[in-house]
Amino acid sequence: MSLNLPRLLIAGTASGVGKTLISYLLIAELRARGWRVQPFKVGPDYLDASHLAQAAGRPCYNLDTWLMPPARLEAIVASACRDADLAIIEGMMGLYDGREAHSDAGSAAEIARLLQTPVILVLDAWAQARSAAAVVLGFQQFAPQLAFVGVIANRVAGPGHARLLREALASSSGLPLLAAFPALSEAPWSERHLGLLPASEQALSGERLNSLLSLWRQSCELEQVLALARQAPPLATSEAQAELITTPNEKRVRLALAYDEAFSFYYPDTLDLLRQAGAELVPFSPLRDHQLPAGCSGLYLGGGFPEEHAAPLAANERLRRQLGELLAAGLPCYAECGGLMYLCRHIRTASGESYPMLGVIERESILAGNSTDLRIGYRLAQAQRESLLLPRGVQVRGHEFHYSRLDADPTPEEAAYMLSSPDGQHQQLEGFARDNLLASYLHLSFSGYPEAAQRFVAAARRWRQAT
Repeated sequence: MSLNLPRLLIAGTASGVGKTLISYLLIAELRARGWRVQPFKVGPDYLDASHLAQAAGRPCYNLDTWLMPPARLEAIVASACRDADLAIIEGMMGLYDGREAHSDAGSAAEIARLLQTPVILVLDAWAQARSAAAVVLGFQQFAPQLAFVGVIANRVAGPGHARLLREALASSSGLPLLAAFPALSEAPWSERHLGLLPASEQALSGERLNSLLSLWRQSCELEQVLALARQAPPLATSEAQAELITTPNEKRVRLALAYDEAFSFYYPDTLDLLRQAGAELVPFSPLRDHQLPAGCSGLYLGGGFPEEHAAPLAANERLRRQLGELLAAGLPCYAECGGLMYLCRHIRTASGESYPMLGVIERESILAGNSTDLRIGYRLAQAQRESLLLPRGVQVRGHEFHYSRLDADPTPEEAAYMLSSPDGQHQQLEGFARDNLLASYLHLSFSGYPEAAQRFVAAARRWRQAT
């Protein structure tokens, strides 16, 4: 089987060259013209993905060959695009930056290769012209098997600068200049310690969005971009990928999903797998709702920025009390990163203020005051005991990205995982597992272990039947 899917991968020569803004504006303009655009983000990042989802009006799926096997990656693309006219994939960092120095593993280049996707290269053209063409030629020759189809220059000084870039590219790499986007007086989004503010806190809209789209329309050869997207070869699929869009006949079980400005880090493929396992996902706000949605038999607390909203989370005493009672009574709960922080006794902010949380986990979560406490990277995780999601001894892959820490590590009797780096070194106990609870700083994509979704929903169904 194959899927005829116009698609492009928007890659950068490095981080910070503007590929998220370029991807956003391309998606938003196409959506405004009536196109159904499916966005994807290479790597584990939630923040850029939240903005692409806002631009497209549909979930942005992460494509990450550490978190999910390649066959699953292809299935995610095929399923997400079944009602889309075109796919836009935003890369991460520079095109060739990934997990290894001597291969394309984990890079945007790997995704372009696996999915046979044409590549548009974005570069920061400020204060350079012919030199920019040399950079493009180097990228092109570094992996000639990739289908480079064009260049978008960001921070272009004016028409004369654009003309020099266009001519230099044509005489060297032969690639067309598809857009010459001007330098902006201010960044489109603000940033925080983990990167861009998520779209749940700062979405482009109104006059600011209209102004950016006007600049984009003046600078972009959109019809040429669309023609290049149509050059993508059919995407190979298989019958097995139909599993992604099937639903069980059994009556669904309701899972409460924390979703607001404090909690918004969820992988759409994980949510899809929960639905396919028989879950109805019911969003609620730990900031504003005073009780869990009615009829829920499980709780999913994703990551986010609870430290930025610690005061209103603490002030919602009625919900904190109800959740504490339900968890003590056995309600199945899975929590990642920010969700783990919410389950602790307190969150202590970088300024030293301490706010009470659920108190289900006997630890205090402390936000670090400097970048030396950042924990970031891919992890191997071996389950230390039977848990809500995993049998004992199973090894899964995840990702950490946080500045906070706990005031004490889990004991061997409490720990959910033995974490290690991708090469198996730097082992450390992490997370908390008990009968009805799994909470950890580790972010998982259930696509790496789909049985986790089935186990979570089965536990919620048992809880519903028992109560």
